[in-house]
Amino acid sequence: MDFLQRVRTNYFKICVESEKTPNSQGNFKKENHIWGHHNARFQVVLQSCGHQDSFYPTDFVTSILEESGKTILFFVFAVISKLLSDVPQLFSLCVDYLHVTNIHLFKERWDTNKVDHHTDKYENNKLIVRRGQSFFIQIDFNRPYDPRRDLFRVEYVIGRYPQENKGTYIPVPIVPELQRGKWGAKVIMRENRSVRLSIQSSPECIVGKFRMYVAVWTPYGILRTSRNPETDTYILFNPWCEEDAVYLDGDKEREEYVLNDIGVIFYGDFNDIKSRSWSYGQFEDGILDACLYVMDKAQMDLSGRGNPIKVSRVGSAMVNAKDDEGVLVGSWDNIYAYGVPPSAWTGSVDILLEYQSTKSPVRYGQCWVFAGVFNTFLRCLGIPARVITNYFSAHDNDANLQMDIFLEEDGNVNSKLTKDSVWNYHCWNEAWMTRPDLPVGFGGWQAVDSTPQENSDGMYRCGPASVQAIKHGHICFQFDAPFVFAEVNSDLIYITAKKDGTHVVETVDTTHIGKLIVTKEVGGDGIKDITDTYKFQEGQEEERLALETALMYGAKKPLNIEGILKPRSDVDMNFDVENAVLGRDFKLTITFQNNSPRRYTLLAYLSGNIVFYTGVSKTEFKKETFEVTLEPLSCKLTEGGSSPGDFSLPPCLAWCCHSVITSCQGCTGGSAG
Repeated sequence: MDFLQRVRTNYFKICVESEKTPNSQGNFKKENHIWGHHNARFQVVLQSCGHQDSFYPTDFVTSILEESGKTILFFVFAVISKLLSDVPQLFSLCVDYLHVTNIHLFKERWDTNKVDHHTDKYENNKLIVRRGQSFFIQIDFNRPYDPRRDLFRVEYVIGRYPQENKGTYIPVPIVPELQRGKWGAKVIMRENRSVRLSIQSSPECIVGKFRMYVAVWTPYGILRTSRNPETDTYILFNPWCEEDAVYLDGDKEREEYVLNDIGVIFYGDFNDIKSRSWSYGQFEDGILDACLYVMDKAQMDLSGRGNPIKVSRVGSAMVNAKDDEGVLVGSWDNIYAYGVPPSAWTGSVDILLEYQSTKSPVRYGQCWVFAGVFNTFLRCLGIPARVITNYFSAHDNDANLQMDIFLEEDGNVNSKLTKDSVWNYHCWNEAWMTRPDLPVGFGGWQAVDSTPQENSDGMYRCGPASVQAIKHGHICFQFDAPFVFAEVNSDLIYITAKKDGTHVVETVDTTHIGKLIVTKEVGGDGIKDITDTYKFQEGQEEERLALETALMYGAKKPLNIEGILKPRSDVDMNFDVENAVLGRDFKLTITFQNNSPRRYTLLAYLSGNIVFYTGVSKTEFKKETFEVTLEPLSCKLTEGGSSPGDFSLPPCLAWCCHSVITSCQGCTGGSAG
């Protein structure tokens, strides 16, 4: 083998062993190297070939050969000269090319980049910027930059196999002027050997952690900076950028729904509303990486991570662990072995950090915990978000947009037939974004729910569903609008299941579901009523029209119920419960009103149950049947049954008391309920 062949073979071998590209550390498939960068390697090769003289390549050609799935860098030497007279000229030619010596990202919390991009609160030492907005970097070279003969660019890379057409490889050219909405870098300062750039990112850029390189053109190919984790750059959604899909107008609103890391979540009962403080902690150390890990765990395609619709939908599935090994395991049975009770959590930070470190779901959560963690996920990535509480929230199990409560003939609830349930309250989230996939007018707040209730497209998730579409009954628009509509605006129907198999509608309550929908007020800890954003006022023509529109747009066929709604009874019945405190006695007052000139004898059935806030019955603590006689046009009060009595509520957590009273009229066989 001649000397030239030995040089080529040995150099080829060293390149393959030391630089197998691409890999997860960000090396490129097609990366050209120049002789100056590999000077030491050349000397080793020359010595290994048995030649002791100094050899300098005057030219070489780079070609990329694919072999066995590996990219091979192959240098072909055109001329190898031993003439000493050539050495000074060749040496000067090789060392005079422009190359990077240092990069400054101005990434401290007090630097202009983080302050201008509202990312100075993040406890993270990397550069964090928001898309669609310019930021600054400085590049130091080995010599002064000359724009007449020097050419370089900045490159951002995300993922293992970056591609420009997928937005995972972003070459940023040097341009004379920046253009809104397009990537570009403008030289704003040249001083000695340093160049300062203003870089404009696209408002549609992928959200995530990018690797950064600087590529310099030389006479011998492209020289890129080596992989350096210190130059990694996070790019987030930008509610301050009008071109961004999550743009939110109003400084106070952005301060509340993006930058506020402490919130209030409302719970309890419609007649006894309570609140708990929740630490979202979206800026805490490690939380940004944990939120990005959630998307990685979901194996979410990188090209979709710039779309808030897709990001929020993936998040709604991943915050619960029902079918995808997500963040939180739900538990509503009061058994919390090997985990933390939902009521013990006070924030999202410990949950997300534990999930990332263990790679396993965290135990346990209920609706407000799911909502709190999901809020952290959304705000951390830059999507405006808030937690919503709906009092008397329906869970429509059969998608017919009505709550069907089946009763036995004696008035007791038939648990076998009753599949729907009404929760005392339920928490979900709203995320702010445009909806280009929907008609104009349905952007803005979108309902997203991470509590695992019903399956959507094969996974337990819900939304984003346009709140505006829900209000007007346009439930044909994705995603999961029928389910959210039923939660806030369905009718509560009581049906008697006769022994002969027929079903008779007893009463229809059109005002019970979605009695009150609230969130935290902007700039304070008070309660804000947002019921009118989800539904028209009860009794208005628009409210019934919205329900009719929803039914027209594809609700499942309702259960076949014989007969029509029974005419109004001559006897009305109401009951009132004083504020019940867990572990203490309380009184129940029942009022019977005879509106007719006839005398009635009523057989009343009373059932008191301890139930979870989800409407699932736990314990029946009171069961009584009693008789009441009503004179014509009279009213009669009964406390606790046929005679005054006290109920004792056992100590419990996140439960409440439900009482069901039904009565049969001895004269007509009708009912009041």
